[in-house]
Amino acid sequence: MGETRRAIEFHQQALAISREIGDRRGEGQDLGNLGLAHADLGETRRAIEFYEQALVIAREIGDRRGEGNRLGNLGNAHAALGETRRAIDFYEQALAIAREIGDRLGEGNRLGNLGNSYAALGETQRAIDFYEQALAIAREIGDRLGEGNRLGNLGNSYAALGETQRAIDFHQQALAISREIGDRLGEGNRLGNLGNAHAELGDIPTAITLTEQALAIFVAVESPYAEQARQQLARLRGGTAEG
Repeated sequence: MGETRRAIEFHQQALAISREIGDRRGEGQDLGNLGLAHADLGETRRAIEFYEQALVIAREIGDRRGEGNRLGNLGNAHAALGETRRAIDFYEQALAIAREIGDRLGEGNRLGNLGNSYAALGETQRAIDFYEQALAIAREIGDRLGEGNRLGNLGNSYAALGETQRAIDFHQQALAISREIGDRLGEGNRLGNLGNAHAELGDIPTAITLTEQALAIFVAVESPYAEQARQQLARLRGGTAEG
């Protein structure tokens, strides 16, 4: 519901109880949830502190799935801080665990995370390799959300390579999935990406229409991406006026 501060209060109460009764697994989960909540608030360093505590517990009790999740969380946090190489190290550790325990969903997520990391480093072809592996897993296990995300990632990658028409094809596939599963934020992202692609092709009217649709969704779901969409619309409309 976006009430993250209130969520933190409940997680803190749960953590106190887990510690009182000596439930180490529950304590680790509560710490991980607190990390996620602080990450949502942009308090990344604080999130890392909670993830690190949760990771210690997961290793202590032999919770391999929990260990993999915490390593993945740490990768996300360091990626958010721009520490991409460090993030890759955590993702690789998490990927190894996912494969060891047969966690196909986790494996797909880690491959996608690695793709994002290499995309951030400008190693686009390497990113595509990871996205394609992640896409294959998503389709194999019926993870429609993951499938949509990977298709969107591939669209962004081909856009970065200047293959705009191919990028549009991937974004359209991703958009169809977002609408099918009711992923409103994903739908907004796909529309925004399609708008950018059409702008790249010089089709400004279509770009404006798509970006307007994306903005409407971002406003409805109270996404911080709304401001980016507004800025993009202003640029597009300014270009039209100049033309």
